[in-house]
Amino acid sequence: MHPLLMSCLSWVEYRERIRDSQAIVLIPCGALEQHGPHLPLGTDALLSAAVAQSVAERVNGIVAPTFSYGYKSQPKSGGGQHFPGTTSLDGHSLSQMMRDVVRELARQGATQIVVVDGHYENQWFLTEGIDLALRDVGGSAPLRVMRLEYWDFFTEAVLGKVFPDGFPGYALEHAAVIETSMMLHYYPDLVRLDLIPDDKPADFPPYDIFPARPEWVPASGVLSSAKAATLEKGILMAEQVAESIAAAVKHEFQISA
Repeated sequence: MHPLLMSCLSWVEYRERIRDSQAIVLIPCGALEQHGPHLPLGTDALLSAAVAQSVAERVNGIVAPTFSYGYKSQPKSGGGQHFPGTTSLDGHSLSQMMRDVVRELARQGATQIVVVDGHYENQWFLTEGIDLALRDVGGSAPLRVMRLEYWDFFTEAVLGKVFPDGFPGYALEHAAVIETSMMLHYYPDLVRLDLIPDDKPADFPPYDIFPARPEWVPASGVLSSAKAATLEKGILMAEQVAESIAAAVKHEFQISA
């Protein structure tokens, strides 16, 4: 039983928690998507859940069950749909799921919700779901929702330490140094360091083609090398991003936890 996880609380315990005017409910959102031969398919969901729980520990929050399926993987940010195991939702389905969950949480009394996204392709469909839920509950309701991608909270100082030779950009970081290092911190038993490929960074044209061309993507599914990933980098990033997100939550919702 974990006091921060909604799924581990009884309805009585949850009722008491949600009655607190400062209660924060966090919804982790990820995907089931290939992350190379060295990371599990659930990496995005696992990391968003771990970050959400780390933030909840700092704001006395409640972590709702993770959205473990996400919007369709794109070649230039996630490798694409042609990899076995990548199992995705249509955008409408993801938006409606978020709409339903936010509306249900509001019905139960939640007024402050934080959506923690760990899958790049999700963001606008989660935004649509939030917008529709706010429309459903009405403008007079006290509900407020913060949506964020955890990587946006990395500071330049931390990125400088993680990438001493220069940061390649978030799009090419799929299954690379950031995710591998953070997985080494949160879920070390799920990382296969011996299977990390050493491909050159993917080189995409400045446009998309439909149907997608699998040959654009390295065969490993890794968009840049994760060879420089370390546990120490994972700890550094995990601590910094949790502190930064918690500070933003406290500021936005004016809580004192």
